[in-house]
Amino acid sequence: MKRCLSFLIFRLASHYPNFQILATVTCDDPTPGLKAILNLSYPDQKCGKAELQYKHDYAGVSVNVGLTPSPLTEISAVVGNKGVTFGGEIGFDTASGSLTKYDAGLSFTKPDFTAALFLVDKADTVKFSYLHTLSPLTNSTVAAEIAHSISKDENTFSVGGLYMLDPLTTVKGRLSHNGRIAALIQHEWQPKSLVTISGEVDSRSLDKNARVGLALTLKP
Repeated sequence: MKRCLSFLIFRLASHYPNFQILATVTCDDPTPGLKAILNLSYPDQKCGKAELQYKHDYAGVSVNVGLTPSPLTEISAVVGNKGVTFGGEIGFDTASGSLTKYDAGLSFTKPDFTAALFLVDKADTVKFSYLHTLSPLTNSTVAAEIAHSISKDENTFSVGGLYMLDPLTTVKGRLSHNGRIAALIQHEWQPKSLVTISGEVDSRSLDKNARVGLALTLKP
């Protein structure tokens, strides 16, 4: 059955008169698989945009157009079946007649791993990522990403891992090519309420102060 839902969200900044009003109108399923979204902004009308999304069992398309006389237009699409997915996005500036972005990606997914290859930054950067689940019981996961910048002829990489100490406590770690080591522990002490302790250190400059953070997330 077709249904159309609309809602508005308004927000005022704390420092009047530098306020901003945002309005979002959403229409679900005017036809099967189609969704329309209209975002309005006042007084900064350049933030307004209209978006159409279409989803099929094996494909999806999104068209995003700015609400200005010379709008920015973005189109993205993805197709996939049996664990293989291919997608891309392109952005076009009608004012200058130039492309603002063109990216593409290919991924291969199995129950215990995911591998992906991306061409981003206007085809200037090639990225390869791999994620492997070691143990579904503890959600133990290792991941790695390698990137190559064609214009700069530079390579970067990072590796990381995740381990669940118990159903409510998760530990994560990451090592980057620049020698930075980061880790965090996160505990869900109440449903949807989290406390997170994180830290980061530069292994090449241990004499410098390390970064330590504490975050508390509360949800009713």
